[in-house]
Amino acid sequence: MTTDSSASSLIIGGAASSPRAPLPTLPPLALYIHIPWCVRKCPYCDFNSHTASPVLPEQEYVDALLADLDQDLHAVYGRELTSIFFGGGTPSLFSAEALGRLLKGVEQRIPFAADIEITLEANPGTFEQEKFVAYRKLGINRLSIGIQSFQQEKLEALGRIHNGDEAVRAAGMARQAGFDNFNLDLMHGLPDQSLDDALSDLRQAIALKPTHISWYQLTLEPNTVFWNQPPVLPEDDTLWDIQEAGQALLAEHGYAQYEVSAYAQAGRPARHNLNYWSFGDFIGIGAGAHGKLSHPDGRIVRTWKTRLPKDYLNPAKSFQAGEKSLSNDEMPFEFLMNALRLTAGVESRLYPERTGLSLETLAEGRREAEQSGLLQVEPSRLAATERGQLFLNDLLQQFLN
Repeated sequence: MTTDSSASSLIIGGAASSPRAPLPTLPPLALYIHIPWCVRKCPYCDFNSHTASPVLPEQEYVDALLADLDQDLHAVYGRELTSIFFGGGTPSLFSAEALGRLLKGVEQRIPFAADIEITLEANPGTFEQEKFVAYRKLGINRLSIGIQSFQQEKLEALGRIHNGDEAVRAAGMARQAGFDNFNLDLMHGLPDQSLDDALSDLRQAIALKPTHISWYQLTLEPNTVFWNQPPVLPEDDTLWDIQEAGQALLAEHGYAQYEVSAYAQAGRPARHNLNYWSFGDFIGIGAGAHGKLSHPDGRIVRTWKTRLPKDYLNPAKSFQAGEKSLSNDEMPFEFLMNALRLTAGVESRLYPERTGLSLETLAEGRREAEQSGLLQVEPSRLAATERGQLFLNDLLQQFLN
């Protein structure tokens, strides 16, 4: 385990950096809660998800989540939560009673901001109207519904358990249950997908009037069925045509792109994810959850929890699997790999505020990235150019040692 929290000066990209300073203010604090079970594991999914048994251990898992949170409280005393995100897996497999007990337990331990955003991931086919109404009454005020496609052959290729009609009904149910803020997850670049197929999916999603659309390309990830048995995906030219036409269609209907794969109506970006991308803090509880916490003395610590549900629920095993204090030379890449995903980037002042390091620690990499046309020449902001957004990995390489 690396625990280098030294504040001594060092060389980054050939330029001497200033010592890391105590943080003037701590960033906003969020909570991520991982529910690791799904009805069925999708062949493209590399998340920490596991096929659910007929009876989920809801009570035991909620008990474990709260005990896990108790062990992190010392690092966040006196702060409040600005957002909570239930991710998975499929959190909507849990009953409203279980989630209600969990939320009550969280609020007893950490105060909620008056305008807290609480998001729950849900899949069509895993809920009923009554369940959505009950979730809303708990204070959950945002849904993220995993649609992926409305076309039956594409859904079957992706191993999804719902059909297109269920996806359409899910959006209607969400609105009827009182959710005026919800996201639809949609994928493109699917097996044998044409430009017309992709735009048809997007048009259907737009017609349902979500406040937010996450629209991202299918990628083949290691340790998935698709990695070992790859499907036939569209050619690069088709993928490029889909990307360009889709972005134009979303913009035409008032969905502004604010991150690589995130599009939102005015004033409706995902606040929880914005906190990630602007190097905010978050506690991670649940099997395999990750966290990142800043300390007033300048230390920034990443944590990760025990991955397998059976181990996470085993009282003889620790919830926390590991932690790592970020060293000064890791900070530029850690900060920018998040911030540069945002199409508008972030204000330059955020870097010293969130890392305790001087902007000089970015100077050499910044010059090289600007000269290569990947980073905007704008002293008050750190933002990728349009070309930099297309070649984000190349841009980030400028800030690696």
